[in-house]
Amino acid sequence: MRKSSAFWLILPALLGVLLFVFYPLFQIALPTFHSGSANIFSLYEKFLSENYNLQVIGRTILIAIITTIITLVLSFPAALWIARQKKFLKSLLSLLILFPMLTNAVVRNFAWIIILGKDGVINEILLSLHIISSPLNILYTNTSIIIGSIYLFLPIMIMSLIGSVSELNLEVEEAAAVLGARPLVSLIKIIIPQLTTGILTGCILVFAGTMTAYTTPQILGGNRHLVMSTLIYQQAMTLGNWTNASVIAIILIIISALTMLLMGRVMKKIDRRAINA
Repeated sequence: MRKSSAFWLILPALLGVLLFVFYPLFQIALPTFHSGSANIFSLYEKFLSENYNLQVIGRTILIAIITTIITLVLSFPAALWIARQKKFLKSLLSLLILFPMLTNAVVRNFAWIIILGKDGVINEILLSLHIISSPLNILYTNTSIIIGSIYLFLPIMIMSLIGSVSELNLEVEEAAAVLGARPLVSLIKIIIPQLTTGILTGCILVFAGTMTAYTTPQILGGNRHLVMSTLIYQQAMTLGNWTNASVIAIILIIISALTMLLMGRVMKKIDRRAINA
């Protein structure tokens, strides 16, 4: 195929990427150019010089990291078990896992308000077992945001891992067992390196999703535990400060991109070690 023909074939897709990916990003950054400030970077310096803003950034990253780690730990055994079931049961279980995602996000989070509240199920169980003497303050904390985020993104991580586990070479695992490798050694040195693509995909989706999620932090965290997405909404819609909202959005995008780049490099190193092993 000639180069000119190939160019015209990819032109619609290229225009679509420019229109739906890069143009919105340009619109996000646009308010900083209209701020009247001669030095745009001074806006970022001013934002990052305030302790409150740094606390919000730190809280957002910490919640995203903890959510990603817990989600991965919970999803791994479930994905290994589901992927090795018969086709019908595997399809049924996959459907059940995805079912919570079909419900409205607001409804899901209000359900967690009932569960995590002072009169909720968790406090009632702990009180009845005499583990605590007074109700715990779980709701409207970082913990409630993490719990809601784990519930939100667990199906995504499980489905990412199921896809990779289904392509796992079982003969290598069986050969390792025949040669005397213990299950834990087999898991760390054989199974996990083969699943790097699925783990990386799941981690990126969960981390980026948690970083940018709005409904869960807003409903379960309230106004006392703002993250970057809720801070953007507060600045833009409540205070009408679109310049500040634009600065936060750009910082959020940069943090997400750098973290995903770091995850990619770590996973490549793990993958390289697996190949050289």
